[in-house]
Amino acid sequence: MPPDNTAPLAVAAARRHEHTRARAIQALRELDRAGAPVTFASVATAAGISRSWLYTQPDIRGQIQCLRGTATPAAAIPAGQRATDASLRARLAAALERNHTLAEENARLRRQLARALGDQRSARPQSSNNPPR
Repeated sequence: MPPDNTAPLAVAAARRHEHTRARAIQALRELDRAGAPVTFASVATAAGISRSWLYTQPDIRGQIQCLRGTATPAAAIPAGQRATDASLRARLAAALERNHTLAEENARLRRQLARALGDQRSARPQSSNNPPR
């Protein structure tokens, strides 16, 4: 019986598979970071692999479909320039504080206007055509 020499071949195939996956994931991240369209063709070209192989990888296929589905003008912004949750929360907090400040100022100005109109009304001489209420 001939010796079993398939173990080194299996190890080499597994290593090649992992290397190919790493290239595909790296290409996917670079395309997303650059704001370039993420499609099966663009990832395959950037990684130097076949599109058919990408379709056989469920996790990579899902990422491509997710990023491809968000191909809107907002997705054209590179990942490094997109607003983070923390920055959006900070902007919201600042807007709410500004809204509160403006509401207080508006209430203060309404009170001043009411006083000024009251003073103006009381300073007017009473005419016989307009009896007080």
